[in-house]
Formats: sequence, C-alpha cells, structure tokens
Amino acid sequence: MTTLAESATTPPTTTSRPVVIGLDTAIGSASSSGTGIASSNGWCESVGYTDKKRPFTKLPHPERLNALTQLAARIRLAIGTPDLVVMETPSLASMGGGAHERAWLWWELYRHLVQHDIPVGLMAPTQRMLYAAGKGNAAKAVVVDAVARRWPDWTTHGDDNQADAVVLMAAGLDWAGHTLADMPKVNRAAIDKAVWPDLNEVTR
Repeated sequence: MTTLAESATTPPTTTSRPVVIGLDTAIGSASSSGTGIASSNGWCESVGYTDKKRPFTKLPHPERLNALTQLAARIRLAIGTPDLVVMETPSLASMGGGAHERAWLWWELYRHLVQHDIPVGLMAPTQRMLYAAGKGNAAKAVVVDAVARRWPDWTTHGDDNQADAVVLMAAGLDWAGHTLADMPKVNRAAIDKAVWPDLNEVTR
C-alpha cells in the first residue's frame, strides 16, 4: 500500500463511481453505538453489542469471544463486497475498557477484507477529523455537524460513529476522483496523509 503522493503525481480519476464503505470500528457500550458503517450508495448505520444489562467487558471470556465473533459477522454482512473500504486506524491512546477486544475486532475485519481481495484505505483519527472539519483535533460534535452540512444525504441522527464512517467514505471517494462536496484545500490535505491501495485495484 502506498500514499497518494507515492502512487501518483496527479489526483487519480475513474470513469465510474466506485462503491466505497467507510468503517469506524467499535464494539458498542453505554456511550457508543458500535461500529459505524457508511456506504457511497447513500446509507449509514451502526452495528454493535446491544445488551446494556450485561456490560461487554464483564462477560465470561467464552461468551465474550462468541459475542465478538457474532458482531464481526454482522459487520461483514453489512460491508458486503464494495470496491473500497476506508477504515479508521485504531486510536492507541484511547482509554477505557475493551481496548483488547476492540483490537481483535479491528484486525479480524481487516483480515477479512484482505483475504477477500477488497482494497483497503487507512485513515488515522486525526486525518479523518481534518478531512471533516479542517482541524485534526476537532470535537465529536463538530464532526457530526460538519457531516450534516457537507453530506446531508447521509442521515446519522447525531451518531458520531456513523458520522465518522461517512467522513471516511467521502474521503475515499474524493481520493478516487469522485468528490461529494467542494472541500477546502486544508481539509483535502488529509487525503495526502492517508494510506491508500493501488487505484487499479479499486477500479478493476
């Protein structure tokens, strides 16, 4: 995988718009809806662990593994077989329970995509925030607002995980030459910093 700067000297273009999925991986908890998924076909949703009476990190390990496995399967089904998936890389500084499990889920989804020859782009959280709001440290509410203004066709209902997924999806389309909205130069700098597959893999 190469950066945009390494793969081409001019922005890539394609003749038809690829199907792009934005993927913001999370498990789901009292404060998180779960993994945000957004499609360039016009929809977004959250898929997560939903049993609020039994916190995920309190489950016995066999049950926890089973819940993780089922969650990964639901996410894979929602992703389908797009031309490109843009994943947010893990936030290694994030605190709180479930970090070990979140890492498993991220790698399991990444393994599935690679194993099925689905091209993957990778954006760090700071790059995703920069693309959405022009600042690499934008607050969640600022990103949610930016998504509502820039990409109103994707209704997130204020869900920050879905909003993050929409940003990742929009950035992937932008990289592939199909910008969904006029983006300031400072925002588009995030695309140069992200990691992208060979464009030929996306458009084949």
